[in-house]
Amino acid sequence: MEMKLFNNFILHDPWWLLLLGLIPLLIWLRRSRRNKHGTNAIEIPLGVGTFRKSWRMIMYSCIEPLFWLGIGLLIIAMARPQSEHAEEIVKGEGIDIFLVMDLSSSMLAKDFEPDRLEVSKRVAVDFVSHRTYDRIGLTVFAGESYTQCPLTNDHEVLKEYLMSLECGALEDGTAIGMGLAAAVNRLKDSEAKSKVIVLLTDGVNNAGYIRPATAAGLAKEFGIKVYTIGVGSYGQALSPVRRRSNGEYMFGITNVEIDEELMRKIAEDTGGKYYRAISEESLKEVYNEIDRLEKTEVEITVYKRYVELYYWPLIAGFSLLLVLFFLRSTVVRTLPY
Repeated sequence: MEMKLFNNFILHDPWWLLLLGLIPLLIWLRRSRRNKHGTNAIEIPLGVGTFRKSWRMIMYSCIEPLFWLGIGLLIIAMARPQSEHAEEIVKGEGIDIFLVMDLSSSMLAKDFEPDRLEVSKRVAVDFVSHRTYDRIGLTVFAGESYTQCPLTNDHEVLKEYLMSLECGALEDGTAIGMGLAAAVNRLKDSEAKSKVIVLLTDGVNNAGYIRPATAAGLAKEFGIKVYTIGVGSYGQALSPVRRRSNGEYMFGITNVEIDEELMRKIAEDTGGKYYRAISEESLKEVYNEIDRLEKTEVEITVYKRYVELYYWPLIAGFSLLLVLFFLRSTVVRTLPY
């Protein structure tokens, strides 16, 4: 029976630790016996004629506690402490995924709390956390597009990029075709068995020199599946209407307009699916469904090896008892009276 204490530290035979519970009992019995029957000897430090306090007297007072400490260390050694080291061997490969995220000013709309962009970032980060064996990249777009992070297995770096996204860094607008084409360009040479794009937007294509239909055609040609997400409530929402000279946005009530027909066609043409997310919960459900649909098939073999650590408490315990034996025979000794 093994007992894991913390991280990779385990005890192979933890039942030996039950003996530690006997130590307080033995100490109590020994002291009770002394108090009941008295003592037949006086223990004095060698070379000290009186009982004045000295370093030898202090050493004498430490003899018994150190003796039980030595016994405790030997008991711990018998429990066989070990360090566990696990090694994973992954057979197979994950899929390549590109997240394409809208950074137009309308992503600051307040129909999500605190706004569409912040919610989209949080949910995307959670999605990335579940795709352990996949390579994932990030492209952003507004009136233009660029790749924020190429395909990577370093998901922590990718999540930092996601959480750092802000509106206003790009020329405003919604160049859906440009964002999609940039991701296709990054995935077209991938040798992964499955290539996926998750495109999230809250508006209508109104910028860029590449039509969304053209970008979708390229995705289909290179065998890239595109899942599209329209994020935003129905009706109206408090959204940015213009930007002051100091960079701050002014908000007003505007109609929520998402080109769902275009999003649906892009998804259908590439073998993906279109989703509408009207709240944070529904957006989480969308990503959860994509996570279920695009399963990574890998075979994981875990090899464990154990490094014995019992010799440390064993050596320490024996050394301590040997030192105490030497002290009892020399510096501190028992004399009859």
